[in-house]
Amino acid sequence: MSELSNQRATFTRMDQSTKEDWDIIITHLLSHAATSVPEQVLEQLAKLEGDHGGFAVDRLTHSLQTAYLAEQDGRDEEYVVCALLHDIGDVLAPLNHPEIAAAIVKPYVSEANHWMVQHHGTIQGYYFWHHIGLDRNARDALKDNEYYSHTEEFCAKYDQLAFDPDGVTPPLADYIDSVRRVLSLG
Repeated sequence: MSELSNQRATFTRMDQSTKEDWDIIITHLLSHAATSVPEQVLEQLAKLEGDHGGFAVDRLTHSLQTAYLAEQDGRDEEYVVCALLHDIGDVLAPLNHPEIAAAIVKPYVSEANHWMVQHHGTIQGYYFWHHIGLDRNARDALKDNEYYSHTEEFCAKYDQLAFDPDGVTPPLADYIDSVRRVLSLG
């Protein structure tokens, strides 16, 4: 056991905490964020395998195809990782999955890529919401945002095209190092 894992705060109520307690807690937090977050994200991604949700491909395949399309189009590593993670919340929160993915990537990515992940669901709705009784043009309410076209392009060029059982689907292992690099604090 490491010395860090033995360190604990002493308070039982937050209003009784001290700076020394918070120094310990912040040290643990930063250590966890630096080492555990990428690994837990990769574990959660792997759990998307086999969950089709009625689609032609499982959720992991969709995520891998989306990342692959972005990568083949010359997008940078951060963008590709966002493409890979954009639907990571599908199983945990199917009705608001973009917010889950956006919360995960927020500390690590640009404002543009964070906004893209956070709002891809509404902008992607253009392609199918009219089939399920929703307004496909609901995305128009977001058009004044400076990152709207960035997100619209993501949906048009990568996300909505990545449901192909015969499409190129690299293994998750191809993206492990990228996830670790992008989801690091240093």
